[in-house]
Parts: sequence; structure tokens; C-alpha cells
Amino acid sequence: MKRMLLVSMFQNVGDILKTIEPNLKNKTVTFIPTASLAEKLGFFVKIGKWRLKRMGLKVEELEISSSSYETIKSKLEKNDIIYISGGNTFFLLQELKRTGADKLLIKEINNGKLYIGESAGAIAVAPDIRYSAEMDKPEKAPDLKDYTGLDLIEFYVVPHYKNWELGKAAEKIIQKYATTLDLKIITDNQAILIENDTWKLLNR
Repeated sequence: MKRMLLVSMFQNVGDILKTIEPNLKNKTVTFIPTASLAEKLGFFVKIGKWRLKRMGLKVEELEISSSSYETIKSKLEKNDIIYISGGNTFFLLQELKRTGADKLLIKEINNGKLYIGESAGAIAVAPDIRYSAEMDKPEKAPDLKDYTGLDLIEFYVVPHYKNWELGKAAEKIIQKYATTLDLKIITDNQAILIENDTWKLLNR
């Protein structure tokens, strides 16, 4: 069963994870901060990682862009949960495709491993990510020529709605694509839970 939790800001909605996965103690999570490398988001990445640890999870970091295929494969396969942090979605997708991590991720998620996608991690699982150019800069991923996403969902997540910093970008995405794409809009205090082919909006 495919299980995914898509969020804008995990630090705000972490308690939702406890409701869908009540037995977190001593479970392991592969924590992927790659998207944040293209932005100055180290502080938010640390908070997300701290939040997971506070829940009793054992966090194992996996930086995709500097890891071998064998390391990526091993860490994605062995841990209980996969988490991708926020940052630049184009850079994230570039590195996932360059390393072959994209296909490994798709396989693990389709096999039922719980996936948590934060901001860029939520956008990347859409059929295509080019809509997020209003929020992220494509030029930060100069080698990415194909904007096809991981295609694990049929809709397009718009994170950070009404956020003080990124809310304007979210509004631009909505204005530009509301009539052509199936947008699912979430604030920093909301999450989308996907179980198989159904989804529901959760509030903190």
C-alpha cells in the first residue's frame, strides 16, 4: 500500500505523523536534505531532523548528490521511512535523476514504505515540477533538462499557501495553473495523506 505524507513545513505538523504511525520509537528514517543545498535552509533542515529524533526515530542522513548509487540503494532499502526536506525542487530532481535515486525511491514507495515529502519533497512526487518555477529557480539545476517528476501522485501540491515569505509565489502558481492543473493547496499547518489512490487533507 502506497503511503505518503506531504507537507509544507514538517516542524509545524509533526504530530500528524504520530497519528498515522503511532509506533515510531526505534524506527529508522532515511533523511534526505539534498534540496536544501541549493538554498540557505540549513536551520530548517536541522529543525526537521530534531523533530524526528524527538519522536523516537533514528535518523540516518543521506545526501544524494555526494553519495554513490550503492550507498543510496542501501539506505533507502534498509530504513523504515524516507524523508525528503525542503529546498529547491529542480536541484533535488536533478540529483535524484543523475544518481538513479529516482527509480529507487519510486520502487520503495510503491512497495509501501512510508514517504514524508516536505515542500520540495512534496512537489517532486508530482507528474511534472515545472509549475513550481514560480517558487523555485530552475537555473539552480543547470543539468536538468526533463522536468518530469516522480509521478507518484496525479495532482500537484502547492505548499506554503499564506506563508509570509513564499505565500506570494504560491498565489502566482494558483493564478497561473488553477484551470489547467489539479492543484492541492496547503498551508504550513496542513498535510496531505495519501493511502493507495486516495488522499485527504489533514490539519494540525
